[in-house]
Parts: sequence; C-alpha cells; structure tokens
Amino acid sequence: MKIGPFKTVALIGRNNSSSVGKPLIALAGCLTQRGFRIVFEAETARENGLHSYPALVPDEIGACADVAIVLGGDGTMLGIGRQLAPYHTPLIGINHGRLGFITDIALADINQLPQMLLGNYEREERSLVEARIMRNGVSIYHAQALNDVVVNRSGFSGMTELRVSVDDNFMSDQRSDGLIVATPTGSTAYALSSNGPLLHPQLQGIVLVPIAPHALSNRPIVLPDTCRISIRIIGGRSVNVNFDMQSFTTLQLEDTIEVWRSRYTVPLLHPIGYSYYRTLRKKLHWNEHSSLCSEKSS
Repeated sequence: MKIGPFKTVALIGRNNSSSVGKPLIALAGCLTQRGFRIVFEAETARENGLHSYPALVPDEIGACADVAIVLGGDGTMLGIGRQLAPYHTPLIGINHGRLGFITDIALADINQLPQMLLGNYEREERSLVEARIMRNGVSIYHAQALNDVVVNRSGFSGMTELRVSVDDNFMSDQRSDGLIVATPTGSTAYALSSNGPLLHPQLQGIVLVPIAPHALSNRPIVLPDTCRISIRIIGGRSVNVNFDMQSFTTLQLEDTIEVWRSRYTVPLLHPIGYSYYRTLRKKLHWNEHSSLCSEKSS
C-alpha cells in the first residue's frame, strides 16, 4: 500500500481541454524543484505537447507511480480511478470541472500539494462495483464502476420492464425509465437527481434507485454491499446499460445484469481538515442563505 511520503508522482489532465496544460506544466516544475519525480499520463502529454517528462499509459502509471494527481472534473477521476484501482494507486483530485464532489481541491489551493505528497493528508477508500451482462448463460460484457451502473431506456422508446433479485431472492418487477445501482460515491451523482438518498462514502452499502417508476410505491432501497444484485430485462425496447456514464452497451430481452461489490477500492487523498459535510454544504448549497452558518463552522 502506497502511504507516503511519495517519490514518483503522475500528473493526469482532463481530456480535450486546452486549459489544463499551463497549470500542469507549472505544477510539474514546482514539484520537480522539490525533488519529486514527475511522469505524465500519455494522452495528457500528447494533447498538451508535453515532451519534457516521461509519458506513461495508465497501467504503467499503476506499476511505477506512488500517487496520481488528477486535474479535471469528476468524470476524469472516475475514468482513471477505475483503471488504477487494481494497483491501489492513491488519487488527489484538483477541480477543473463543474461540480467536483471527488475532485475536491480548488485550483487556487494547489499550493497544498507539496505537503500532501510529504505525507500530510487524510485518506479514504472508495468502493467500486463490478457488473457483467449475461446472455443465454454466457457473460458477454464485464466492467467496473466507481459511481453507478445504470439500466435505462433510449430517448424514444417506452418504459422498461425489469425483474430485480437480490442474492437469488426475487425482490420486484418494475416498469420505469430504468434503474440505477449506485455506490456511496455515486449517491451524489445520477442517483441524487432521481431522488435517491445520500450515502456517506464510508458506508458499506449499495443503493437501488428507480428512474421515473410507473408505480410510486417503487422507492429507493439501500442494500448491504455483500449482496449480489440481478436485473433481468423482461420488457421494453432499446434498453441500454452504462457504467459511470462512460461506457455502455445495448441489451436484449432476457439479458441479465449482475452487480456486486468489487474487491478493489480507490484511495482518495484530501488535505488535512477535509470534511465530507463541508463538501455537501458547498456543492448542494445547503444553508446558503442561513445566518446560522458562521465562517468558523465552515
């Protein structure tokens, strides 16, 4: 387990963004002067013309880097988090996106990084889920997700009909626009916009959230993360499944999606004093107009 102080630092930037090159170059220079060895993720280096540092693909980063600093949005963190999870490489997220639930350090606070790399940080482990698609008894697709696995209809088709079982126990049939299977990390993503509950990141659970269910009695439910969830397509046209909204495949009638907790986790590092509740207040604008929230309590 890589716990710091760190020596080799990987820098990863948001894809297709011309504005990440300059801060990444400045950060690389600052950290090099402080004695850290810098490597860049290969696509980041190519898109920004960075040729002064080694350029590595994610598997190479996982094998040699002690920590990865990600400059981007939550989507960038989700993608690299899945790829580096087998190597247990810690991630530090610098927010260069819109919301930033897991890229929680503001670009203006980038000066905190050297102290974090010397070992002054707070660490947490975020769980992933794995899923596979079974068709006629054969696994045809397998993927991991840090946020969620979403079964949903296409934009022009009718409702889906899903049969949900947990640990081989039938739970329900539901007609809806789809179903979200979310980790605690993913509870602040699509699941939240579908009226799912917030799960603390360290909670050992998986949440099922129906998307626009036909019956209002179909409600979100939180399950233990030791269970195995099975979702069978029993009706509907043009049904898809996607993983963290970054990879997807089309489903057929009688296909089954099986979801369970992955054996891997994603280590996230935060500055000393990090508070998940402060993040919720800031991102969800809780108590935005309340005089009861003082500067001290924030």
